Amino acid sequence: MKRVIKRNGSETAYEPQKIRNAVQKAFAEVNQEYTEDLGNRIVRSVESQFRMRNSASVEEIQNAVEKSLMKEGCYDAAKAYILYREKRTAARNARLSLTAMMQDPNLYALLEKMEKDLPSCDLSRLAAKFQSMNKEALSPDSRMELLIRSAEELTTKEEPEWEKAAGRLLAYQFHKNLRQEEKKLGIRSFYEKLVWLTKEGYYGSYILEHYSEEEIGKLEQMMDDGRDDLFAWAGLDLLLSRYVIHTHSHIPMESPQELYMGVAMHLGMNEKENRLEIVKRFYDMMSLHKVTMATPTLANARKPYHQLSSCFIDTVPDSLDGIYASISNFAEVSKFGGGMGMYLGKVRARGGSIRGFEGAAGGVIRWIRVINDTAVAVDQLGMRQGAAAVYLDAWHMDLPEFLQLRTNNGDDRMKAHDLFPAVCYPDLFWKMAKENLNQNWYLMDPHEILMKKGYALEDCYGREWEEKYLDCVRDSNIRKRTVKLKEIVRLILRSAVETGTPFAFFRDAVNEANPNKHAGMIYCSNLCTEIAQNMSETELVSETLKNEDGDPVIVTVRKPGSYVVCNLASLCLGNINIDDPEELNSVTADAVRALDNVIDLNFYPVAAAELTNHRYRSIGLGVSGYHHLLAKHQVKWESEEHLKFADKVFEDIAYAAIKASSDLAEERGSYSLFSGSEWESGEYFHRRHYDSERWQKLAEQVREHGMRNAYVMAAAPTSSTSILVSTTAGLDPIMNRFYLEEKKGAILPRVAPDLSPATWWFYKNAHSIDQTWSVRAAAVRQRHIDQAQSFNLWITNEYKMSELLNLYILADELGVKTIYYVRSRSLDPAECESCSA
Repeated sequence: MKRVIKRNGSETAYEPQKIRNAVQKAFAEVNQEYTEDLGNRIVRSVESQFRMRNSASVEEIQNAVEKSLMKEGCYDAAKAYILYREKRTAARNARLSLTAMMQDPNLYALLEKMEKDLPSCDLSRLAAKFQSMNKEALSPDSRMELLIRSAEELTTKEEPEWEKAAGRLLAYQFHKNLRQEEKKLGIRSFYEKLVWLTKEGYYGSYILEHYSEEEIGKLEQMMDDGRDDLFAWAGLDLLLSRYVIHTHSHIPMESPQELYMGVAMHLGMNEKENRLEIVKRFYDMMSLHKVTMATPTLANARKPYHQLSSCFIDTVPDSLDGIYASISNFAEVSKFGGGMGMYLGKVRARGGSIRGFEGAAGGVIRWIRVINDTAVAVDQLGMRQGAAAVYLDAWHMDLPEFLQLRTNNGDDRMKAHDLFPAVCYPDLFWKMAKENLNQNWYLMDPHEILMKKGYALEDCYGREWEEKYLDCVRDSNIRKRTVKLKEIVRLILRSAVETGTPFAFFRDAVNEANPNKHAGMIYCSNLCTEIAQNMSETELVSETLKNEDGDPVIVTVRKPGSYVVCNLASLCLGNINIDDPEELNSVTADAVRALDNVIDLNFYPVAAAELTNHRYRSIGLGVSGYHHLLAKHQVKWESEEHLKFADKVFEDIAYAAIKASSDLAEERGSYSLFSGSEWESGEYFHRRHYDSERWQKLAEQVREHGMRNAYVMAAAPTSSTSILVSTTAGLDPIMNRFYLEEKKGAILPRVAPDLSPATWWFYKNAHSIDQTWSVRAAAVRQRHIDQAQSFNLWITNEYKMSELLNLYILADELGVKTIYYVRSRSLDPAECESCSA
């Protein structure tokens, strides 16, 4: 027997190993020992039944296997084999039934592959589910959408693979429709696709200017549509709706793999050597779901307006011109999809003087209202309104009103519900809160201090700040607003419970750990609290009237400050083998290289941002899938093992990221302010107790070759990009192992990644976790992150306000740099009335 006749009539070569595999599975099913000798006897027995024939059908061969098992006395295995055949027959009938109902014979091959890759998905159940909702009048596309929805609705915590099955069906439908559109336009290759996209204005012309037709042909061969199988439905649906390029008529014209390759081509287009190899590495890290680029990068790379950065931070000056210039810059950033952090700690308080007129200043709240209105007005072509976090120091005189910007009590004319307030705390604040909440806390006007004391209190930190603060407290010439510390804490906690804000910025911890303190000061963070970089305000130098070709022109000259912009990407910890140093180092190096390239390839909506980004070359490599990683490694969140595990993982990531940046510095040169930094002096490594041999060697390498990037690591929230790659968001624990989400008019199930009996008990819900463990874990991670992390607190109505207060105090004591949201589940604001330590 040389040939096998398949059920569809086609023929294939006879492979005896398939018989051995099937027999071995039957023995495994009944927990009986299988030996190679037995397998060989079964094969010989089957072959003997067809020794006079050149071919046999699949059914005949399977009947012969049954007889041979019975002849060997393997009755239990024979029964299991028969049941296996029946199961296969039922699955085959389900495939045929679905193919007939969908009137699409090409669907059969996909269903067959799904059955092999996702063995827990019983296609007969899918067929029954679809049939129960099917209507004969539906169009082919509507039938396919109904089949996808049927797979989605079969998803449960016991059978999570149905969401992957739904993803496969969605990919099939998408590619089928995309091929039809390409056929209409006569597009037959990736190169022709790029020519069309460029001509129509969807791609920037720079892609075709940098790559030849031959190179694009080679890159097309590197794309692998099979990697679409990595998507679950939720991730692929998000990618197709938000990230792939659509025409003005809302027709998608880019496949997922073309998207990843287009982004990779943009990020790699200025590489000098081995360019196509580097582009492939960028493509691989994204398409294999090991790295996610930030949303602006993924959405805007390859396009004409390629604003690739997520985060911008501005220091708002204390002048009318400066304030409006900052608001104008915010509008420009918002227009192109960037989020803002705005530090208003230099703006004079309400009742302060203007040109010597006492009591003339309106304070920061009025300006925040203008910022709020700007966020609403500049709505990114109707897609979404702008977003900004506004930061104020804990000692600023306008703090009480600031803490009520989003709460439901008080005068609505003093509200800014569309902004996110954040407070910059000195250590002294929480130290005093721990000691005695009944102490006085003094709120002052930064402008008055500058005028009367000759120094800006906000320009220092640590011991120096404390000494100057107490000096101001003692000075009777400085106007003060004296409040009980308890009252301020009560406002903070009430707002946190009711609105999730204010975010917390622990300014002493941030600035003590700043590797570039020789070059500036860090006043605040960004919209998501993970960026911590040197900042300074822009100053108006002059405004003059000139004649140019006979026409009058006004020339405004400004001295640019440090306008922070950061470029983000995340290592997908749940999809990387973190136990393999070679893989971790390689993926990290590629991500750092891609982020460094973003700096030179970016479109900057604000000129000062471009200047700052080139001066510091700051990047923010973070992570997603943190809880996913813990669950896969069966590490409980509330355990010392968690802290040890996190310490090792993040030290390894830090090592890989710093080495990657230093390697780039050797290749391309250091950032301009490297000299005098703690990178150069080695203090960065000493401060973090990096004393092992590998760290000593790396410190020496950094000293000799420098660092390409002034700031390297920042852990962002990754709420949307984590959905793309089916992992958990950022550093957060999951909210639920299984939940239902309303999407497109349907209630659809969602399941924690890789949920199984092995991972079930390691996926504890966020609101059920003792937050002390979360704060301790954040502190462990913080040692290895040169910037900050988007770290949330998750509380319930069982939390006392004193317990929430103690979490802030603990975070400050352990050196956590920022706290993002307080994610409250029905905490009663009335409890704020009894706040006590």
